[in-house]
This record gives sequence, C-alpha cells and structure tokens, in this order.
Amino acid sequence: MADILIVDDDPSALSILERYLESGGYSVTAACSAVIALDLLEEKVFDLMITDIRMPDIDGIALMKKARKIQSHMVVIVMSASGDISDAVTAMKFGAYDYIAKPFKFDQMMFIVERALSYENLVSENRVLKSSFIDNKSGYNFIIGESKSMLDIFRIIDKISGTNSTVLILGESGTGKELIARAVHNTSSRSAMPFVKVNCTAMPETLLESELFGHEKGAFTGADETKKGLFEVADHGTIFLDEIGSVPMSMQVKLLRALQEKEIRRVGSTKDRKIDVRVIAATNEDLHARIAANEFREDLFFRLSVIPINVPPLRERKTDIPLLVKHFVNEFEQEHGRRISLSEEAMKSLAEYSWPGNIRQLENLVKRLAILTEAGEITVSDLPQEIVGFQKTERIENLQVYEEGDAFISLKEYLKNVEVAYIKNVVDYCNGNKDKAAKILEISLATLYRKL
Repeated sequence: MADILIVDDDPSALSILERYLESGGYSVTAACSAVIALDLLEEKVFDLMITDIRMPDIDGIALMKKARKIQSHMVVIVMSASGDISDAVTAMKFGAYDYIAKPFKFDQMMFIVERALSYENLVSENRVLKSSFIDNKSGYNFIIGESKSMLDIFRIIDKISGTNSTVLILGESGTGKELIARAVHNTSSRSAMPFVKVNCTAMPETLLESELFGHEKGAFTGADETKKGLFEVADHGTIFLDEIGSVPMSMQVKLLRALQEKEIRRVGSTKDRKIDVRVIAATNEDLHARIAANEFREDLFFRLSVIPINVPPLRERKTDIPLLVKHFVNEFEQEHGRRISLSEEAMKSLAEYSWPGNIRQLENLVKRLAILTEAGEITVSDLPQEIVGFQKTERIENLQVYEEGDAFISLKEYLKNVEVAYIKNVVDYCNGNKDKAAKILEISLATLYRKL
C-alpha cells in the first residue's frame, strides 16, 4: 500500500481529497500547512506528496524543494486554484512530477496518482538493479539476494536513504539483520560517520547504561576516568541496537527519552548532552508479545518502528540459496587459493533444505564442507544426514508424490528428522542458549546434547 502525504491550507478540500484517496486503497496522511508537512516528512517515509501551491506559511514550491532534500525518492504532484500557467512551469522546473488545476475531477486526480506511483516504483527498481552490478562494499550490494522479498527490502532501503527515521529490523536469528542495518547506514547521508553496533544481550544490566550513555569520573566504583558512551561515539552517525528486546524496562525509559529529546545524560552527571544519532534496532523476538506481557514499552516500540523492515527466513527465499552458496564458495576460494565446486545434486539438496539456522547455518556448513572435501567437489555424500534425510521428511509432510526410484524412509528416521529440526529451531530461538532451550522443551540438558 502506497503512503501519500497531502498538504492544503483549505480544511474542507483536504478532508475530501483524503477520503477519496483512502477509498482508492491508499494510506493517506493530511497536513493543513507546510510546516506540519515538513515535521511529518522527518518522521515517516512517503511515496508521494500532493501539495497546494498557494499557502500562507511556506508555498508549495518551497515545500517541494525542502521535501526533496528530506526524502529524495518521493514523487510530488502540485495543485493550484489560481489558473496561472506560470505556476505549472515553475513546479515542473523544480522537479514536480505533474501539475493539476483546481477544481479537478477526482477520476483525473486518481489517474495522475496511479501514474506517479508507477513512475516512482520504476525509478526505485532501476536504482536497485543498478546497485546490484556495482562491485564494492558500499550501498547494499554486499547483501546477496534476487528474490522478490529481498528486492522489496532493497526498495525500502532506497526510499529511506534520504531520511533520518528510526528503523526496526525484525527477523529470525541468522537472517542478516546487521547487514540490513549497515546497508541503511551506508546509503544515508551519515555513511561517512561512525556505525556503532551494540549487542544489548552481551552487556549486564548494571553496565548497559554506562556503555550507552557514558559516565563521569567517580560515578561508581571503578569509574576512574570520564568515559563517552556509545551514543556519543556515534554522534552524527548511526547506532545499531541489536537484540533490543532484551533491554530491561528500566533502560527502556532512558532509551525512549534519548530518542524523543535527542539528548543523553552520562551516569553521575547532571548535564544533558545533545546528540545527533540515527537509531536502528533489531530483534528476533515478538515485541507485541513482550508488550502484552509488560516486558517491553509500547511507546518505545512505536518510536523505534517508524520504518519496520521484516527480513524473511531463508526457507522463504529459497531461490537465493544457490547465490549464497556460490558467494560463500568464492570467499573460501579467495581466502585459501583452492578451487571448489558443487555437484548439481548437492546444490539441489542445499536449495531444498529448510535451514532453521538461516544464512549463518548455510555459511558455516558450506565453509566446513569446503575445508573437508579432498576431491575439490562437494557431492550429496558429503552433506550431513539431517539435510539429505530431512528432504525426504519434508516430502512426506507435504504429501508429495514419490516417483519411480525414490526411496521411502523408516518411521523411526522420519520422527528423528522432525525431532532434530524442532530442537534446532528452539535452540536458534534461544540464540544458542541450550540451557534455556532445554527448559522450553522440558528435557534435560544432557538429553538435548544427545539428540543433537
């Protein structure tokens, strides 16, 4: 669904246009002045802006110029009741996609809107495709993927490149959320400034505030000198808060204040410090469930998720698996100076597996197989039984018809494959914490290790 911002100082005209566009299936935000519109452009990404030209505070042409600096991808349509052709000429000169005179027929407006959005999608897709041919580590071209879901993510990154909106990246463990965060940073105006990663689960609660916001000398035992926090280190750049769902409630309040007020206070200080930091957060947890359990603040969630990006698990983008495999093999070849190939059957088996550990699991396996293979070719016989066997299990689960020459597996092997896959999913959900996984599964830690 496209997001449209409409701007007009005439409340009745604004309301009518808003209702009409919403009836066409669009998400519409209305602003009764250019000042309000500029604030909205700083908070949310829009695909299209429709603005009146003659407005009292800032006219539509000036608004368009400012808006394009904030969101360079956005298409703009201008409208005016003056009937002065010079308005149209000026608007087009400064980059308006089209001009429409008031009063207009709503069918005419809808036609222009649909055409403008088609143009915006085409331009965005063009940028994505061009980027995929650039062989360097800038932008997002170091992310491997040509599936529709990944191209959709690239389009989002492209659209938000000119904004400072906070981003929340959601996805299972091992799906590449940090790479997405780096891509958002690399394509932004902050790309030359620091990208600071914070693993929120790796820090004890007692140290997290000091690490994020810094501390003054003598603030606590062991604070022998003043220390900048990571928010200050990332000033004018980007801070990436990985596993944001693990942040304790007491710290969530302080994070919310830092986002809202754009200032932090070091531990042991009475002075607030202004910061200019873009915040990108990521989690593999269900934050809505955490909110329902009073374990995560709803206001912080809304502040973080201005731009949500859902990274699909590898099982939902299987067409990308051969590309990823070739990429990991190429990395191995460059590092070790050895040529490695995969048989067609081995590649097919890898492409059909469900990969509960996602890209991280695939990368580790490919590099392990590359190290262990002596013939220089990875074949089906080199693959772990869990992959070859689970293929058969999946075929049975999906009631696929067996062809002549296919071999059935025993019920014991089928159940074992399902059990192992489920246990691995739970372990991945627990970020590798096997003790926590064993408690969820209601088995002993020793039993979990034995079954794996």
